[in-house]
Amino acid sequence: MSNSFGTLFRISTFGESHGPGIGVVIDGCPAGLAVNVADIQAALDRRRPGQSELTTPRSEADQVEVLSGLFEGQTTGTPIGLFIRNADQRSHDYSHIQNAYRPSHADYTYDQKYGHRDYRGGGRSSARETAARVAAGAVAMQLLQHHGIRVRSYVSQVGAVAVPVGYEQLDLGLIDSNLVRCPHPETAERMAELIRQTRDRHDTVGGIVTGVATGVPAGLGEPVFDKLHAELGKAMLSINAVKAFEYGSGFAGTLLFGSEHNDAFYTDEAGRVRTRTNHSGGIQGGISNGQDIYFRVAFKPVATILQPQQTINNQGEAVELAGRGRHDPCVLPRAVPIVDAMTALVLADMLLRARASRV
Repeated sequence: MSNSFGTLFRISTFGESHGPGIGVVIDGCPAGLAVNVADIQAALDRRRPGQSELTTPRSEADQVEVLSGLFEGQTTGTPIGLFIRNADQRSHDYSHIQNAYRPSHADYTYDQKYGHRDYRGGGRSSARETAARVAAGAVAMQLLQHHGIRVRSYVSQVGAVAVPVGYEQLDLGLIDSNLVRCPHPETAERMAELIRQTRDRHDTVGGIVTGVATGVPAGLGEPVFDKLHAELGKAMLSINAVKAFEYGSGFAGTLLFGSEHNDAFYTDEAGRVRTRTNHSGGIQGGISNGQDIYFRVAFKPVATILQPQQTINNQGEAVELAGRGRHDPCVLPRAVPIVDAMTALVLADMLLRARASRV
């Protein structure tokens, strides 16, 4: 099982949903970086369960413990160990799936791969694992901020309710002004109502998170196989419930002619190289070109629904199964800090790799 991500700025996560806790080891973070532990905690607070009426009621403080790698507020260059204890497990909520396979979950595939699985909350396949990523991403974010790079994500669609404008026309400072984390207030209200209605029907709903990175210098990314957009795609598709990733114009770009889609270069008043449009999403040839990087990540409806469904058990027998326990009716609001974290991890790694690309 692969539990590591990154090349130079590399993380390895560990832990299960109903074990003692979730943790991460960060290797390769440069020494001398001032790290504010409060910023790590703030990122975890945005992801943690039980934060609003629109999320799972599981109550976890997600208090981060720094085990190693920091001294007097700075990184030492040695591995950084971070740990988040589990406190509100209810393993008995999952006893009914010990031998049954939940539709669209990883129960069957884990059994086929390993022959033995932790059925309590999905074990390692649970989205609880993303707490470790968010903690690591908060460290990566502070490295990026040191270099003038900013990463922000927001909910741009829930079900069929979508923000009517692009990120350039939004005030991204409003992302955390509502429970949905949508910076378009009118649309956020409609999204929240849809999530409430879905929850009351014991169902779930999916949607889209848009990610934006600004201040990214030209030159980040590796040809040929480690292209920047390929690494971002891998990062996003590794998140639980993600079904698709597109950057720049994405699939909509197929509707344009080359004469419409090409991003023409020019030099601005400050002598900087810019492009008049940004259909490329800030990436050309797999390498950042200095424009904003933007992309969209599609999340499916959460697989656990509190309704009876037909499935089979590990003997191949037909059984009826209904979800129990505490689950999100929509994962989108809590997915925003996860998308932030994975974006930051990719950019931090590419930033360090870029330093080795030429004399």
